[in-house]
Amino acid sequence: MSRTITVKGVGKVSAKPDYVVLSMTLEVLDKDYNKAMDTAAEHIRLLTGALEEAGFEKNSIKTTDFQVRTDYTHENDSNGRWKNIFNGYAVCHKLKLEFDFDMERLSKALCAASGCEARPQLSITFTVKDPTAIREELLRSASASAKQKAEILCDASGVKLGTLQSIDYNWSKFDLHSTTRLRMADEQEHNAVPMMAKAIDITPDDIDISDTAVFVWEII
Repeated sequence: MSRTITVKGVGKVSAKPDYVVLSMTLEVLDKDYNKAMDTAAEHIRLLTGALEEAGFEKNSIKTTDFQVRTDYTHENDSNGRWKNIFNGYAVCHKLKLEFDFDMERLSKALCAASGCEARPQLSITFTVKDPTAIREELLRSASASAKQKAEILCDASGVKLGTLQSIDYNWSKFDLHSTTRLRMADEQEHNAVPMMAKAIDITPDDIDISDTAVFVWEII
């Protein structure tokens, strides 16, 4: 039976964010279903129109989630029993706008969205446009790490590293987002948002990710 050495390689990669994802949420609540849907449609029209005026193409604004639900408040009646109070039909439409990292374009998008009468909830994340390149670099890093460790161990033990027998790797998903978060003002401070957006000038923190793979070599 051949002798083997098993080593865990740790890959580490640091990448500069080069892509922006602007997430927008529109919410409507009305006791009349048709009115709720009409208002939601109008809000979408206002938001997309504002972004188009800012220089973004309409088909670049994508829907990520759309749902309609009934909204209730739970209260106690005079006899101490719970009852449901119907508040109306809640329509929630989530959209996103993605583009290459450019602070001027981001400022224009924030000014347009925050100044829109639809008043969407906004959040901004910074990521990478090509995650495949990051994954490949990470795997190469893990492989180099494992081989270096194996060679050191073999040299210290007076043996030689033979042929590679197996690789065990778990293809997990990565969170390729910068820890930098650009938070917008709340509804009460809505008028302050466009001013903040115009003055924006930031450099997002690098994206640091790591992953492991297990390598098995023959020992000669």
